[in-house]
Amino acid sequence: QVQLVESGGGLVQPGGSLRLSCAASGDIFRINTMVWYRQAPGKQRELVASITSGTTNYADSVKGRFTISRDIAKNTVYLQMNNLKPEDTAVYSCNADIRTTYGNFGTYWGRGTQVTVSS
Repeated sequence: QVQLVESGGGLVQPGGSLRLSCAASGDIFRINTMVWYRQAPGKQRELVASITSGTTNYADSVKGRFTISRDIAKNTVYLQMNNLKPEDTAVYSCNADIRTTYGNFGTYWGRGTQVTVSS
């Protein structure tokens, strides 16, 4: 079994910062790509940032404000969010492409963490 658990969300004022974490645990042999998504009420889910073997990719709306990083030893991906705007309000979820110790490959999702940017 594999689990992904996000943390670090909350309420922050415009211009503020938050750091999200997503920790993977369980029968993990190797994690490939790790991705942060977000979904605001009434909107489609969108890719925020991804990281694969050190290569990062960002949505245009967050470039220069968000930074994705990864601690391979801890099976954890982070999303540092600076200069937050009200339009960043959403549920942020992570997923990861994982090879399990049983040799299976799959994409696993966390349940998400709420980020609210409001004065």
